[in-house]
Amino acid sequence: MKYKELIHVVEIKSPLTGELIGTVDFTKEEELPFVMTKSKESHKLWSSISLKERLEFMTRLRKYLVEMGNELSREIAKITGKPVIEAYSAEIMATVDAIKYYEKNAEKIIGIQKKSTPIYFATKKSYVEYRPIGPVLIISPWNFPFNLAMTPIISALIAGNSVILKPSPETIFIGKIVERIFKSLDFPKDVVQVVYGDNGSGLASKLIDMKPAKIFFTGSTATGKKILKQAAEYMIPVELELGGKDPMIVFKDANLERAASAAIWGGFTNSGQVCLSVERLYVQEEIYEEFLSLLKGKLGEIWQGNEPYADMGCMTSLSQISKVKDHMEDAKAKGAVSHSKGSIIDGNRFVPPTIIIGADHDMKVMKEETFGPLLPLMKFKDEDEAISLANDSEYGLGAYVFTSDSNKASRVASKLEAGVIGINDVIIPVANMDLPFGGVKSSGMGRYHGEEGLKIFTNQVAIVYDSGVKSKEINWFPYSKNKMKLMEKMLKLLHK
Repeated sequence: MKYKELIHVVEIKSPLTGELIGTVDFTKEEELPFVMTKSKESHKLWSSISLKERLEFMTRLRKYLVEMGNELSREIAKITGKPVIEAYSAEIMATVDAIKYYEKNAEKIIGIQKKSTPIYFATKKSYVEYRPIGPVLIISPWNFPFNLAMTPIISALIAGNSVILKPSPETIFIGKIVERIFKSLDFPKDVVQVVYGDNGSGLASKLIDMKPAKIFFTGSTATGKKILKQAAEYMIPVELELGGKDPMIVFKDANLERAASAAIWGGFTNSGQVCLSVERLYVQEEIYEEFLSLLKGKLGEIWQGNEPYADMGCMTSLSQISKVKDHMEDAKAKGAVSHSKGSIIDGNRFVPPTIIIGADHDMKVMKEETFGPLLPLMKFKDEDEAISLANDSEYGLGAYVFTSDSNKASRVASKLEAGVIGINDVIIPVANMDLPFGGVKSSGMGRYHGEEGLKIFTNQVAIVYDSGVKSKEINWFPYSKNKMKLMEKMLKLLHK
């Protein structure tokens, strides 16, 4: 980014080609109260619209994305540096799937739901209403900047809320695309607003001080902790989708061709900038050498470049490249060996995919989230050791098990400390909108996607209705010995 201090504008250039994409006006601090006020006002209107009408807006949005998907994916590729096909599949298609899922299921998920009533209160009716909560602050990341902004936006809107989006400074121009889309589809004014700032602007912190109804953050664990601490001061509910250090376990009875292909794609898709990336690879010692040979062969087939249909593009963040270099140098200093198609060149964002051979848990590359194209490899002896190694992490987002033994797969998966588990597959659980998505330990709190992904943007209100015909209830005053006996009799009759 090139700063123009006097007019508070930034020029956005593609990390892939260096070409100018456009300019963005930073949001000034004094504008934020007006942003929040407009969000509260737009929420009043939007929340008064029926769920059916809100879903009609979503249908228009889905059809727009289908029609414009190719063009949008090329824009996203320029902004992020990822291949066009990854932008199309992981950003556009995934967002369309999310809309379609909620079009089909939203009424069932957040429509009024009848509930059973205890027999003691047989004359009453019980139900739950899922009510909008108000302005939602969404702080989105740079690795999948469109999908990871749009999916929570869509969920919040369907639930009847307004949205304030703060996109990552690394991919800030995504905010302009989001604004353009909602404006072109004639969504109510200000129901989705975007604020723009760099890492030093403090916009997110200032907006939290204005007490949004909800915060949805996707990003690093360190930043997530700061947001949670600040939000706690105001009792603001927070959803945190944070980092991962996802293990992949390959047993000797696995389909090794499939497992090797999965490890290569799972480790290097989007240049390793995926929270569900394979970041630790554990291979049973009997097949270690054979599997390593397969990995090296498949690594050699990867096509990296700025062509639209390359397998790998460049990394999005320059600062993240420094972390990748640090992890690689630390591993080499501690005895590991790297196997790569090239080397990291200063100032060049094309970081070659690299296998780290002879890794162990004393190395940063096995402990800290790398978020780049490094695939560290380590041997294990048996099932118990594989589980122990996989769980030896502060993170718990994804985990993967490769074996042809279904009983072993289920047994191992049941002991892994993760919120998302793939058996003989990687990353794919996040693509199923019917599944909840989220992690344990330092990988976050809360879930989105599926039913949970809509309900988290609502207040769940429990209601019990009585006709009011009777003058009093049995549990009301006055108390008496006879009333106590009656209650004892009822309890024994119903539950003995």
